Order: sequence, then C-alpha cells, then structure tokens
Amino acid sequence: MSAEEDYLLLGLRLGKHVHGLVDAYYGPQDLHDAVDDEPPVHASELAEDGARLRDSLEDGWLRDQVAACTTYARMLAGEEISYSDEVEGCYGVRPERTPESEFEAAHRELDEVLPGDGSLFERRQAWRERHLCPGDKAVEVLGDLLPFFRERAATVVELPEGESVALEPVTDEPWWAFNYYLGDLRSRVVLNIDVPTTGVDLLHLAAHEVYPGHHTEHAVKEHLLGIEERIQLVPTPQAVLSEGIAETGEDIVLDDAAREEAYAILRRHGLAVPDPEVARRITGAGERLRGIGVNVALQIFEDGMSPDQAAEYAAKWGLRPLEEAKHSVSFVTDPTWRAYTITYTAGRDLCRRYVDGDPARFRRLLMEPVRISELLSA
Repeated sequence: MSAEEDYLLLGLRLGKHVHGLVDAYYGPQDLHDAVDDEPPVHASELAEDGARLRDSLEDGWLRDQVAACTTYARMLAGEEISYSDEVEGCYGVRPERTPESEFEAAHRELDEVLPGDGSLFERRQAWRERHLCPGDKAVEVLGDLLPFFRERAATVVELPEGESVALEPVTDEPWWAFNYYLGDLRSRVVLNIDVPTTGVDLLHLAAHEVYPGHHTEHAVKEHLLGIEERIQLVPTPQAVLSEGIAETGEDIVLDDAAREEAYAILRRHGLAVPDPEVARRITGAGERLRGIGVNVALQIFEDGMSPDQAAEYAAKWGLRPLEEAKHSVSFVTDPTWRAYTITYTAGRDLCRRYVDGDPARFRRLLMEPVRISELLSA
C-alpha cells in the first residue's frame, strides 16, 4: 500500500472518532468501505501509526498533513496538550492574541464612516439592517451571483469541464455557510439563513465558498492532483491554505468595475447597496475585528473564561448582538471546530501576503499543494 493510501486510511480512521473531522472524502471507495466495516481504532494506536508514517516520509506537504493527524490523534488519546500547541501542531501556525488596540482602531474607523445618531453599536446595527437580505431570498440572490463569479474565476484559472454547484438553505448550525465538496467536480453549498446576511456579505460568500474559493480549489485539485488531495481533513494545514484561498479570492476576481457589476445584481433583487468607498472602509474595519475569534478561543481554553463571558467579549468588540456573539462562540467550543478559527485569520494573512495582488500566484495556490511553511517564509 502506498504512503498516500496509508494517509487516507489514517484520516478516515480518525474521522470515526469525531463527527465532521473528515470534511470531504472522494478517494478510492475500497479504502472508505474497509474503514467503514472495521471497529474504531483506538486513538493511541492511530497516534503511533501516524508517527510511523510521518517518519517514513520525505519533508513535504504530505508529511505536514500526517504530522497534523498525529497531533490530533495524541489529543484524542488523552495526552495533555495546550490549546496553542494543539493549534500549532495541527495547522503549522501558532495562535497569537490580537491587541485590543487593534479593535479600538477598527471602532474608530467605523465611527467615522457609519452615518446616523446613537452609539457605534446602534449605528452599525442600523447600517446592517438597512442592507440585510431576507433569509428566504438569500439563496436565490446567491444563485444569481454565481454565474458572474464563475466568469471572473475563469479569467484566473481554467475550470474543469463539468464542475457544478448546488445551493441549499439550512438552519440551526454553528457556522454561516459551508461547502460540502462531493467529488466528481461537484459541490453542495449551504447557507445558514438563521445568520443575518447583507448583500455585500453574499458577494464575499460567493467568492469564499464557490468561485474562486473552496469549490474552485477542490475541483481544480481533484482534476490535477493525486489521491492524497481527495480527503479534506479539518485539523490539518490543508485547511489553512484552503481558507486563505477563500478569503483572498474576492480581491483577485473583483476589481472596481467588476464589483459594480456584482452590485447591479444585488440591486435587481431590490437589495440596498452601499457606496463603494463606504463599503470598502466598513469591510476593512471588519477585517481588523477578525482576530476576536482567536482571542475568544485562547481566553476559553487557556485562561478559563466561561463561554458566556466570551460571548460578552465578542459582542463588545465585534459590535454584535449578544445572541449573535453566542452563536459564534458555539463554533469555537464545538469539538470539531474548536481550533479551526485560526485558519481564517492566519490563512488570509499568509495567502494575501504571498499573492500580493498577483493572479499568477493565486493560480498557483489553486493548482498546487503549497505548504504553510513556504507561505510563512514568504
């Protein structure tokens, strides 16, 4: 059996311990069936299997993936690992707290740009409410945005013939949206309509989950690469790269003219569209607040903060209603996703610095298994 097949087996066996750990599998069916039919392998044995496989591999992307699986198996086996060590062992980047001065600067930016009277929280909520897309309409609007985003993505990378996406609404989930990559160049993208979503949010969602984000990356790599890319595992460096691609893609495919075309689609659905400069400043300030998620995780898992206290912290700095903040904290405390929050901020920062506005570099990220260590060195 090849090292790639051993890696797939390791990932599938880990997935029997934690629901959702295997984000997607579209590799050889016989391997999946074999793991499905066997009893769960104890996590300590999987940690030993992972260490042996890791040590047999040359330095490279696959070794990084196996090392991450080994760290996760050790944690499942009950080994005492700090939250920061868990994150670094799985994702190749160590979590760092964002100074609250960064959040204060974002608040100042929002204070300058948000119109109206009242507190900053009240003005931000009023601005979002003016631009909200009703939940029962959001999937329809997203469906109309995707052909446009597909055209834009196709200018950056050649899309495999036959790739396709199905959209569905869902409720009662700890996340906002999700791409279930099904293999054979197909994705099922779901939108949690419990989460308030603006038209501008839908532009980001289209780019993040579909074109040129998750669906594009998975379809292109399924078409071009080997079986080692046919499993998507949550606690691995692969996720950092994938979220970084998804967070960076909007800027690559939407210049000012293209963004205005996307806004025109929103207007056709009767959605309010902000002034582009105002939207840019609000989005930029919002990005400075993304570090709240990592701060919350560190406070819960390393400082002993309660989830209720963490929700109050997230609500204060994120300028969000407490119930929304509790929803975001539920993502951080979910057993599958507790370490995952770093993938958005670290992935975005690493990929953005590497790409630096160059479509050719972004294309490489979509087509090759780039290592996190290479992005860090860049």
